[in-house]
Amino acid sequence: MATWAEIEREVPEFASRVRQRFDSGTHKTLATVRPDGSPRISAIEAAFVDGELTLGMMPGSVKLRDVQRDPRIALHCPTVDAPDEENPGEWSGDAKLAGVLVENGESSGAEPSEGSHFAIDIRELVLIYIGGDPADRMVIESWHAGTGWRRRERK
Repeated sequence: MATWAEIEREVPEFASRVRQRFDSGTHKTLATVRPDGSPRISAIEAAFVDGELTLGMMPGSVKLRDVQRDPRIALHCPTVDAPDEENPGEWSGDAKLAGVLVENGESSGAEPSEGSHFAIDIRELVLIYIGGDPADRMVIESWHAGTGWRRRERK
């Protein structure tokens, strides 16, 4: 299982920038797999707790039924619009991950609550932003379980 703490140890600067994007707002977007195989997206809160990226779901929720059947998920950071065309390098970027939920029985928030609580076995982590000097290209940094960190640019 690839925990957040393991990624922080392997690529600390990258992990820090990804975490900043996920911490930029309360509500993230979670993608789960419906019974027919199509995607479902839902708003969700997630938290970094003791070296894990965790989240919780209410009992009986549709997304909980989805992940009990198929624990594969994707999680997207809060969305921030890009700045105007004159300052593209000021955009804070976009972070997302893919992984598998592992039920941990712990609360993902400060207060204990009912429901199911999960850690994420992270398989892929991606950060996209506008970079370069001048800031005129898309920069894609990614980390994949088994292959590690990589950076690419597209103009």
